[in-house]
Amino acid sequence: MRILSAIERRRAGSENRLFRLREPLEREAEDFISRQQSSVFSYPEVGATAGEVPSQYNLDHNRISLGQGTAIWNRAVVAIRQWQMFNMPWVRIYPAVIPIQAGMDVVVSVKHFWFYSLNACRIVYIVNEDGPTKRFGFAYGTLEEHAESGEERFTVEWNSADDSVWYDILAFSRPRKILAKLGYPVSRILQNRFATESKVAMLAAVGRG
Repeated sequence: MRILSAIERRRAGSENRLFRLREPLEREAEDFISRQQSSVFSYPEVGATAGEVPSQYNLDHNRISLGQGTAIWNRAVVAIRQWQMFNMPWVRIYPAVIPIQAGMDVVVSVKHFWFYSLNACRIVYIVNEDGPTKRFGFAYGTLEEHAESGEERFTVEWNSADDSVWYDILAFSRPRKILAKLGYPVSRILQNRFATESKVAMLAAVGRG
């Protein structure tokens, strides 16, 4: 029997921590988060969702109108602060309360068709712009213990010209872990499903669901 190298053992251990057959317990998620303090981003183009998105990734850009006016804008900002765009039955965020600030680590638990995955991310930057179009939100990037590699930005916008409020998701990603590569067509289905349900969740959060 071939003896596994240290690198292979590390990769295997990482895969085992990421994927599991049952939903993770709260303490398991907390342990997973605590291990991310020394982790680094798993892609080199950190912050690219704020500018030119790299071409060697899959690009997803989704927008939806949330309504018009000050009240809708204020609710949309609160919804982003409370991570309401993740409010769907098959996705869970750890910890339950996460301040929107750069450098904050977060773990996303995803229920796939027959198993669960834990995915570590770190907030890269905050969006808080004034002017003719106000924008608020943030972007987070994948850490080493994530099935994919890439970055995703969540923002809400208020355009003073027509008083419209929008929710916008921009992401670039590609598979990184072995299981993610093998099941990438399924991963793409889930990514598209997340974008669709995230827009529905934001509509509900501002009172239009």
